[in-house]
Formats: sequence, structure tokens, C-alpha cells
Amino acid sequence: MISTKQTISPALRGSLCAVIGGIFWGFSGTCAQYLFSNFHVPPLWLSCTRLFFTAIILTVLALLRHPAACRDIWKDHRDAARLAAYGIFGLMACQSAYIMGISYSNAATTTVLQTLSLVFILLITCARVRRFPTKIETAALLLALFGTFLLATGGKPGQLVISPAGLLWGLATAWAVVLYSMLPSKLLERYDRETVTALGMVFAAVTLNLLCRSWRYDVQLPLRGWLAVAAIVVLGSVVSFSLIMQSIVDIGPSKSSMLASSEPLSATVFSVLWLGTSFSGTDLIGFAAIISTIFLLTRPDKNTASRLSRRNVIELPAVIGGSVIVIARLDKMPGAPGILSGFFVGKTSSVREV
Repeated sequence: MISTKQTISPALRGSLCAVIGGIFWGFSGTCAQYLFSNFHVPPLWLSCTRLFFTAIILTVLALLRHPAACRDIWKDHRDAARLAAYGIFGLMACQSAYIMGISYSNAATTTVLQTLSLVFILLITCARVRRFPTKIETAALLLALFGTFLLATGGKPGQLVISPAGLLWGLATAWAVVLYSMLPSKLLERYDRETVTALGMVFAAVTLNLLCRSWRYDVQLPLRGWLAVAAIVVLGSVVSFSLIMQSIVDIGPSKSSMLASSEPLSATVFSVLWLGTSFSGTDLIGFAAIISTIFLLTRPDKNTASRLSRRNVIELPAVIGGSVIVIARLDKMPGAPGILSGFFVGKTSSVREV
């Protein structure tokens, strides 16, 4: 008797999860642009609202799935301090800069600029181990500079085609992702990612809401406006996080990150088709140049791939004196719009699976 039950292969499931998760991230950015363009929503209010409701949802899920970890993390004062730093200087800074960037430019441009975080982490890695970038890394750096130049100037030196504030906030988002990526590394050696993210989000939400005194905002939105806010919280944070995590389990972080580059692509498509945002040919070339750095810097090295079988880390194509340069874990977390969530420089034997 032939069974009629069919199961989807892990490879297909992981690929679909990565693509759909990236699309949801891109869509959430476009929802923010929609709120700014049509209802003049204050960017900081939107950041406060997103962090607040995301923190509630993720904390409830973490308490249900990892109750012991949610208790234990507070027992060590150093871990509690690291958690606070991660929430405030990582999650809060990342979210705020991202939303501000969209408010001054658009979802597609900000999403692409935050991809430069991968390049910044590469530069930090090279500085820490005192080496020069490899040929592939140098190509990625040049492409990143070229793409940023095109987005900022339209290919015409001496002029800016993007608002200075939009450019600065986009670059600030990239640097915030760097902090977001580096700060939780110690915590992730001891606790699961869901717990660290959820409780870090609590610090981010409480701090930003207190600093901005969000209760003083009087935001009136029609139903479609609140649906956009809900999409930012649910699709752009909770659902996308779950999808990307499943993708990493199924196909590993390198392939997942490549497929999740659907984020800036989808942000561009949604901006054009839904909001009528126009992009020049120069803009699109700049987008392509920056996005291509993802594929170059997540390209596995044949010499080290067999030595690192971890599915939650990728290594740069360089080995220095027996040390594998592990630049980042590419398992995205919901607090960041972008690509990276971890940072290591060390010998192969010191890389931990988290």
C-alpha cells in the first residue's frame, strides 16, 4: 500500500522559509514607509510601538519554551548587565536608526545600506587579527563603496541625490547592526537565542519608551494604518524570526543568508508597486553592488568548510595561523532588520555552537 502522506524536504522547506522571511522583513520596512508617507506617523513612536509589542510577544513565547533560562539569566549580574547593554545599544539603537532611516529616505535604500554592516564587521575582524582583506573580501569592499557612492550621488561626484539625514541614518543602521551582532556573543554561549532576544527586547522597549515618553504621543490611525503597524510587529518581527530560524536549521546560515537577501529586493519591489517610489537605473546598480557583498562574504571556503561543521556559523575565506576567521552567525534575530547576529574571531576549537 502506497502512503499518500507527503513530507516536504528540509532543503525545500529551509529555502522557502528563508525567502519568505526575507520578504516579510522587506514588507515591514515598506509598511513603515507607508505610515510615514500617508499618515505622518512620528518615527520614534513607531519604534517604541514596535519594540513594546514585539517584546511582549517574544517574552511570552520565551517563558513558555525556555522558563528555566528566563530565570537563570538574572542570577549572574554580569549576564544581566550584558543583556541590558545588548538591549539598549544593540536592539534599541538598531531599530531606532532603521526606522529613522526609512523616514528620511525609503525602505529599499535604508534596507540596502544596513547591509553594509557585513562589510564593517569584516573590517573590524581584519583589524583585530592584524591582516589585510583577501582578494574576495577586497572585491566585496570595493563593491560596497561603489554601491554606496551610486546611492548617495547618483554617479555624479559633488552632489547628493539622497537626503544627508537619510544617508547618515542608513549608515548608522549598519553600525548599529554591528553592535547588535557583537554584544550578545557571550550570552549566546550560555543561553538560547530566543531568551536572549526576548529579554533584550524588554530592555530596548522600556528604555526607548521612557526616553521618548511615548505615552505623550497622540497618534490617530484608520484601520489600514493599524494593520500596517500590526504587520511590522507580527510579520516583520515574530513570524520572520521563526521562519529564518527554521531555515538555518534546515539549510545552514550561509544559504539562508543568501536566500534572505530577498529582504532588500522585496523592499524595493513593494516600494515601487505599492507606494509608487521611483528608482533610477543608477540606484538599482547601487543596490545590486551592495547586495552582491552578501554572496561574496558568505561564500564558504573549501579549505575550511570541512573543518567547521557548525551550521550556525560561517567563516570568511581565510585561515590565519590555524585560526578560522569566523565573522558572524547569520541567524537573524527579530530585533534587527538585517543580516548578522554574532561575532567571533578565534581558533576553530574555540567556536561554540549556540
